[in-house]
Amino acid sequence: MYRKKIWMVVVLFICVIGMTACKKNVGSPEDNAVKEESEEEKEEEEKETFLIGFTAIDMQNPYFITVENAIREIIEEEGWTMITKDPGTDSKLQEKQIQEMIDEGVDAVILSPVNWDEITPSLQALKDAGVKIINVDTQVKEMDYVDAYIGSDNRKAGYICGEDLIQKCPDGGKIAILECPTQNSINDRITGFEEAIAEAENGFEVVDRADTGGEFERALEAARKILMEHPDICAIMCGNDQLAVGAKTAANVQKLDRLIIYGVDGSPDIKKELKKSENQIAGTAAQSPINIGKETAATTINMLKGEEYEKETYEEVFMINKENVEMYGTDGWQ
Repeated sequence: MYRKKIWMVVVLFICVIGMTACKKNVGSPEDNAVKEESEEEKEEEEKETFLIGFTAIDMQNPYFITVENAIREIIEEEGWTMITKDPGTDSKLQEKQIQEMIDEGVDAVILSPVNWDEITPSLQALKDAGVKIINVDTQVKEMDYVDAYIGSDNRKAGYICGEDLIQKCPDGGKIAILECPTQNSINDRITGFEEAIAEAENGFEVVDRADTGGEFERALEAARKILMEHPDICAIMCGNDQLAVGAKTAANVQKLDRLIIYGVDGSPDIKKELKKSENQIAGTAAQSPINIGKETAATTINMLKGEEYEKETYEEVFMINKENVEMYGTDGWQ
């Protein structure tokens, strides 16, 4: 009997040991301190992040500020990082800043060139570094370097200004042009304008044109000089709204109330001018920097994720004038 009891104790002890060794994690987390990674945590760890660079002609220009803000909002919502550099219309500084972004390890650069030709060495440097290039608003000269382009139909923007001028001046007349040959967006606008007025029944004569560098101050001085030499001109076509404001300021100084001025962009400043009863601004071929920014962000994200994207995207333009300016508001961009 005693030996039988001893044997039963031994068997019981062995069973207890076995159960302890084979114990599985059951019960609450407090009972089993084994942390299991959630699916969300796994996805967060696996999610790729990218560094995006942005450089535009002049970050003091409200148009490019709006484009950049629209891009940044979406890029940062994606959990990515974006760095912006301002070349301030200096092509050499833009070249230096692009190299800085390469050194900082950017995966893609969104750019609008100060000078569409002088940007070429920077495009080569980006390609050599394996950085994607998204060209925005103003095209580079060597488009083969570019992975995607997003901008407005700039030729049409100029064309609809020319069409409007023909309606307002059916007898033709003398005109001047404020341009910027280093910016292809402005080149296309002026080309479209000249194509339109060439179709007029009564001819228009371009009596003067000036390279403004796309800057307000230079436009103001150029317009002042043109108006002194040609006080009989009927209109000035300007490559963007900043130049149009410069032309208007010069016209005000010389009290030329009947002069007709066109801009391109649809900026809040021009829309405010259009609401005034006495004003030389006839209209602006408007574009949407907000839409361009959103489309640019979406293209960049798809490109870096290896998804499909459009190689070229052209946003529609439309005329804003005194008759319809209320539709678009004056407090911001459309």
